[in-house]
Amino acid sequence: MSVKPLTLIMIVISVIALAGCGDSGSKLVEGKTNIVTSIYPLYFLAKEIGGDQVNVVNMIPAGVEPHDWSPKSRDLDTAAKAQLFLYNGAGLEGWVDDFLEGLPKDSKLATSEISKGIPLIKGSEEEGHDHEGEADHADEAAHEDEAAHADEAAHGGEEGHHHDVDPHTWVSPNSMLIMARNVLDSFIQVDASHKADYEANYEKLANKLAALHDRFKTELAAAPHKDIVVSHQAFGYLARDYGLAQVSIMGLSPEAEPKAQDLLEISKFVKEHGVKYIFFEELVSDELAKTLAREADVDTLVLNPLEGLTPDQEKNGDDYLSLMEANLQNLLKALQ
Repeated sequence: MSVKPLTLIMIVISVIALAGCGDSGSKLVEGKTNIVTSIYPLYFLAKEIGGDQVNVVNMIPAGVEPHDWSPKSRDLDTAAKAQLFLYNGAGLEGWVDDFLEGLPKDSKLATSEISKGIPLIKGSEEEGHDHEGEADHADEAAHEDEAAHADEAAHGGEEGHHHDVDPHTWVSPNSMLIMARNVLDSFIQVDASHKADYEANYEKLANKLAALHDRFKTELAAAPHKDIVVSHQAFGYLARDYGLAQVSIMGLSPEAEPKAQDLLEISKFVKEHGVKYIFFEELVSDELAKTLAREADVDTLVLNPLEGLTPDQEKNGDDYLSLMEANLQNLLKALQ
């Protein structure tokens, strides 16, 4: 049976229209509470706590480093029609004020800063430790000042980044528990009719996060070494909460490249303190980490700051919990 020309034209128009639905505007779902998140960890929390009652749109695509990203007009259009926008805060999303000012006057979008309530790491405190159980880490105290000096030296020229605090709050399961509660409260504020569902989902997630926190605390406390050398200064909260000392090649923004002298100082630190691995991450170049590892004659391992998923991780169904479990195993391997 032949298809009439007019019918064929209508089919083509319909296909084009449906293809357009794959763009940002179609990410919103009528009949559900639409949530827009700025980064993957918030997307994870929103999906877990929201369950079937919400539709969650994460603004940053898989494989994109958040420090390099800024919203487009289509992102503003999507957010304007949603009910809730979750952002981390603590200086991570430098674009957020302008973004929110750009919303149309009739937008009913509620906003929530999810890092609120977490004691933030400022300035030189980025090398601070969790002093609970300090007696068990006498060797850590002995070289704390040296670790701080090495890290400070590596970031002496970072004036251009304008970071007053470390924004990577979610990298610690302990902080993630606080963030989960903030997401729950935000959901109840915009959709009180499903409060019981949100609370039930939150309890399940909080139990998993608490179990992960306990494992990090117990197993890292038993590790014989406490120094981690990382490519990107994203692990201050993890170091603080679990008694580690972070020394980083680059600063709070992974764009900052150290000087040759900085690399030599960190290499000296690695050799003097028996560091066996240099940690790198998937969303930024591993060139500096591998260069330092060759200089210090050590190996490299992944330590994921969970700023976003790679396309492969997304395809494999990895999430915050599975990737943090992988982080713990790599930390335990490196700290033996």
